[in-house]
Amino acid sequence: MELAPYAVHAAASRGRLHHEPDSSSRSPWQRDRDRVIHSSAFRKLQYKTQVFVNHVGDFYRTRLTHSLEVAQIARSIARSLRLDEDLTEALALAHDLGHPPFGHAGEDALNARMKPYGGFDHNAQTLRVVTRLEARYAAFDGLNLTWETLEGLVKHNGPLARPPAYIAAYNARQDLMLGTYASAEAQVAALSDDIAYHSHDLDDGMRFGLFGFDEIAHLPVVGAALAEARRASLDMPPQRLRPETIRRVIHELVSDLVDETRRRLAALDPGDADRIRRARKPVVGFSARMAEANHAIKEFLRARMYAHWRVNRMTAKARRMTEELFGLLHADPSTLPDGWRAQAGEGQPAQAAAVVCDYVAGMTDRFAQEEYRRLTDLSEPG
Repeated sequence: MELAPYAVHAAASRGRLHHEPDSSSRSPWQRDRDRVIHSSAFRKLQYKTQVFVNHVGDFYRTRLTHSLEVAQIARSIARSLRLDEDLTEALALAHDLGHPPFGHAGEDALNARMKPYGGFDHNAQTLRVVTRLEARYAAFDGLNLTWETLEGLVKHNGPLARPPAYIAAYNARQDLMLGTYASAEAQVAALSDDIAYHSHDLDDGMRFGLFGFDEIAHLPVVGAALAEARRASLDMPPQRLRPETIRRVIHELVSDLVDETRRRLAALDPGDADRIRRARKPVVGFSARMAEANHAIKEFLRARMYAHWRVNRMTAKARRMTEELFGLLHADPSTLPDGWRAQAGEGQPAQAAAVVCDYVAGMTDRFAQEEYRRLTDLSEPG
């Protein structure tokens, strides 16, 4: 497929912070994608919470399965819009690498503990992971991803007028044009994230028993998808009706996004990727009707799933455990494992806090629970 003029082209790449020879068999974005997949941070997403803590059940999404679903949706959209699929996929796979254990509960806990030292932001942590914490190469820290991939990761939510401290510090080394929008590929990856979690949270919420078909029938897009699925087979069992409904929801969201983005592209008529970056508004987006539908779905999920008392109990326990785990390690950095302990230093609370934060943020749900037991239960080995 020939890429559109407004796509990111390998020949125009701004390269990597640490120069590396080009590959004769892979594009820069394919190499970025492969480095993400082979990273330890990506593997650990398998045991990190999406909504339900990992041990609750085998069927619910984790950060890993979520990232894979985002990548599938993003790649399909990129193909329809003649964007670079490999860059889009790399961004989709990497966008959650900075999430700590226990999902947003873990993030809230670390943000509270890190308030005196600048707070915690999972997008900034993603940048720390790929530029500093991954230690796989002799010549540099991090994964040495291309400028275009780093740009897309830090601008996952749009331009940054007030970037978190680490993003600002890194930007002083390698200007990521924080005040502009990201490439169309990055915008596709970001909205594919929305499509994926809206659809799979509906799926997981029904599977967990938080709400049923009749309770989602009033939702825009979702209700129509449910009615269409029921018409497809009058005696369809619930275990088939649910995925039949969800796939129709995804189809409607993706179709609207592609159609609206094509309309915006035609109006802007961008000759290259930089024209998209410097546009006054995102070029990738939903129609007004679908944006309202997405808002209604999000509000339903917020009330009926994210704030459900059963989820609240898991969230409260996870937040408390993460806060206490951080507090124990920060109060006595000598209890950190080798390597981490040396980085924490002595008598420097800010440095110790940053090291403890990196250590805790890199944990899986399972490891965080085991580490907490090791630090608090005398019957557990150290």
